[in-house]
Amino acid sequence: MVDMSNNSTVFVVDDDPGVGQSLAWLIRSVGLKAEVYDSPSSFLESYKNSHPGCLVVDVRIPNKSGLALLERLRNNGATLPAILISGHGDVSMAVEALKSGAYDFIEKPFSGDLLLDRIQRAVQMDRKAHQDCADRAEATARLATLTPRERDVLDLVVAGLLNKEIAAKLSLSPRTVEAHRAHIMEKMGARTVADLVRTVLPVLPQRRMPDPPQT
Repeated sequence: MVDMSNNSTVFVVDDDPGVGQSLAWLIRSVGLKAEVYDSPSSFLESYKNSHPGCLVVDVRIPNKSGLALLERLRNNGATLPAILISGHGDVSMAVEALKSGAYDFIEKPFSGDLLLDRIQRAVQMDRKAHQDCADRAEATARLATLTPRERDVLDLVVAGLLNKEIAAKLSLSPRTVEAHRAHIMEKMGARTVADLVRTVLPVLPQRRMPDPPQT
C-alpha cells in the first residue's frame, strides 16, 4: 500500500499576495503544506493531476473566475477538491460551482477555524481517493503476475467455492488447488481470503467462469 498521508498540499489561488500568504500561514499552522499562486494560469502550469490535496480559490479572480478554473481542472481530468470563497453577492455562482463538482464554498466573512475544518475534510477525502487509486494500480499489477490456472482458481475462490469444489470444477486434486491458492495469496500480498477478496474485487474484470473439464 502506498502511503499518501504526508504528500498532500493545499493550493491557494488569490491575486492579492497578502491574502494568499495569510491563508498559507493559517494552513501551515495545522501542519499542512501550502502553495500560493497569484493567478489560475500560474497554478495550472505547475499542478500535476497526481498530486493530492485541495484547492482554495476565490470565486472572483481577475481574468478568470474560480468557477472557470474548476471547469478547466475537470476538463483536464483532475479530481482535486476545490473550496471556493465567495462574497455575499456571489452565492448563486458558488452554488453553480457545487453543481459543477466543487467540494464546498465558504461565504465571507468566515472564521479561520471554519476554513481549516473544510480544508482538512477535503484533504482527507482526496488522500483516500488517491490511496484507493494507488491500491487498485498495485492490485492490477499483482493480478497480472498470476498464471492462467491461478486466475481460474482465483475466480472460483472469489465466487465462494471451497477447495474441494474448485478441485472438482477444474478437474484438479485438492492438494493442487491448495498449492495454487498459496501462490495466489503470496503474489497478491494477502494474508487471509477476506484480504484477497477485498484486494481483487475492485480490479477484477467481469468474472469469467473457467471452462468445464473435458470428459
